[in-house]
Amino acid sequence: MATATIANSTQSTSPMIAMEHVEKWYGAYKALSDINLTVRTGEKIVLCGPSGSGKSTLIRCINHLEAYSKGRILVGGVQLGESAKTIDAVRREVGMVFQQFNLFPHLTILQNCTLSPMRTRGLSKIQAEATARRLLERVRILEQADKYPAQLSGGQQQRVAIARALCMEPKVMLFDEPTSALDPEMVKEVLDTMISLADDGMTMIVVTHEMGFARQVADRVIFMAEGSIVEEGPPAEFFTNPKHDRTKKFLGEILRGH
Repeated sequence: MATATIANSTQSTSPMIAMEHVEKWYGAYKALSDINLTVRTGEKIVLCGPSGSGKSTLIRCINHLEAYSKGRILVGGVQLGESAKTIDAVRREVGMVFQQFNLFPHLTILQNCTLSPMRTRGLSKIQAEATARRLLERVRILEQADKYPAQLSGGQQQRVAIARALCMEPKVMLFDEPTSALDPEMVKEVLDTMISLADDGMTMIVVTHEMGFARQVADRVIFMAEGSIVEEGPPAEFFTNPKHDRTKKFLGEILRGH
């Protein structure tokens, strides 16, 4: 039986991610309402909005960490359904970085980065370690390879989490408020790593309140409220000429805070 795989859709006309009329319910609570979102290969999307607006739920549906209730999601041409085969195919190609770093405390940094490629992609230890060292160097943390997570700062741990996700060679990276758990002085080192990744052409969806990052990196900024996409546009337009009152109120509050 053929294994489901995600097409390498670089420069293709088909989107890397397509969400069509997606809804998510938790009992009687509607967390996502009629979400329609298309993300092209290489596009950088920033999701923003107040707490509880559905941002994290949206990106968690893309790799089936949350099962959506209605609609359709395609990633790289593979429709994300309930079958383990399609879920695994999507997860192999979609990297995710969380607020908390979720590193295995009993493994070294290098072991954290090599575990999944060896188990799910069948890489040898030599291959996996070579890839891990290259990516740890890319996020400027190779010298910490033999340490354990507890020996690193929060910013360093988050950069390891990014390197670990990249070790799977994903076609898409999802970031769920990756700097919100960090001390302010550590935020820049993580954002710089993400900017470098964006510059290399990675398809990215980033949930963040870092509006400076959104201005610099995003192709589109999407504002969510109450489980719906309220407004979206390129950063220049989104920040200087927001159309909806809820967007204006949110931007007024968050930009005042910065």
